[in-house]
Amino acid sequence: MAVVSVSMPDELLARLDQFAEEHGYTGRSEVVREASRNLLGEFEDTRLEERDLMGIVTVLFDYETTSVEERMMHLRHEHEHLVASNFHSHVGDHYCMELFVLEGELEDISAFVGKIRATKDALTVDYSVIPVDSFDPLAQG
Repeated sequence: MAVVSVSMPDELLARLDQFAEEHGYTGRSEVVREASRNLLGEFEDTRLEERDLMGIVTVLFDYETTSVEERMMHLRHEHEHLVASNFHSHVGDHYCMELFVLEGELEDISAFVGKIRATKDALTVDYSVIPVDSFDPLAQG
């Protein structure tokens, strides 16, 4: 097995170690391997491929970190074919929330979420995806 060196803030490393201990992992490498498999598999659901999807992406960041807000603006314009709506809100005394409503295919939504996750200083990125090409609210099932 290859050895990989990863840089991360001390606080995140401490949380990773605590998580490993509390959940019975043999160490941080096992946690990172599982997290990597989960991250890579998130958008590999073949049931969603080549379907019309709606995605909701929520980003939380410190309001003093203007670089995140600027990055969100650039991504919104760069992907305006995908972004159906965008909402910005203040949360508490120190945070902002950016919400994106996306309409498109899995590959495009996945790329958009990946770019947001790669944004330095974004505190959390959460998303959900649902198919809308055969949405029938009256269907029994």
